Amino acid sequence: MSKTVVEVKQLTKVYKDHEAVKNISFSLEENKIYGMLGRNGAGKTTIMHMLTSQLFPTSGDIEVFGEEPYENYSVLNRICFIKESQKYPQNFRVADVLEIASKVYPMWDEAFASRLVKAFDLPLKRHVKKLSRGMLSAVGIIVGLASRAPLTVFDEPYLGLDAVSRQLFYDQLLADYSEHPRTVILSTHLIDEINELLEHVFIINKGELMINEDVETLRGRALTISGHKDQVAKFTAGKKVIAEVPFGVFQSSTILVESGKNDKAEATEMGLEVTPVSLQQLFVHLTGVPIEQTEVQS
Repeated sequence: MSKTVVEVKQLTKVYKDHEAVKNISFSLEENKIYGMLGRNGAGKTTIMHMLTSQLFPTSGDIEVFGEEPYENYSVLNRICFIKESQKYPQNFRVADVLEIASKVYPMWDEAFASRLVKAFDLPLKRHVKKLSRGMLSAVGIIVGLASRAPLTVFDEPYLGLDAVSRQLFYDQLLADYSEHPRTVILSTHLIDEINELLEHVFIINKGELMINEDVETLRGRALTISGHKDQVAKFTAGKKVIAEVPFGVFQSSTILVESGKNDKAEATEMGLEVTPVSLQQLFVHLTGVPIEQTEVQS
């Protein structure tokens, strides 16, 4: 049975008149890669700041490794949180950041960090303040990976990195995770790129937890049904429709599949076309701002 690393119950964070996080509950198991997905301002970063004891919740409970994390050294030295806006002292060079990290994280792997520095082609003697946005992201990625912290959190770790460097990060994360499992949280907008890495997904929208499911379960959670609009309407009656695109006498509708129902077989029997919905598409459908659909004339 998997051990619980994080337990969150009815977590809420209010800033004056804005409720950034609304009564969220979830748990994280050890040795699993989680995706925390949401649009800008959805509440993801606020949640991660509370998990890592950098913000106090307005209400609710958080336990990390079975204890409250706040001012708890035995918990905090097992957490590595790499922020999108990570700040370093003005006079620090890349080498200084890595030296401090080696002292902060008990499971730090110096040899692994050195290999990553070479892979990302980082100049160790350059001051951090003079690094490009991509190089700054690479510094954070190296600290996060080489820390081997039992709970490692990456908040938008890829900003400024080109496609090759992002793939390098994904490959190194997966390879090292295979040899040294730990609990990893990835917050990102590039959902299709990390789709194969994730084992479990949280989708946050306007401070609320919309989806909390294993990726394998989620892959079959939605279907797009296409065909004559009358047939599509007949099929979708009573079902949860999350998107519709009319096209003359034809229409495509995306539905959430109810547990225990074989909607794919039913649609196929009606002569309708069935298309699977990717994690990225599901995210867009669930978190997008509804707009008035305009019928496209055929």
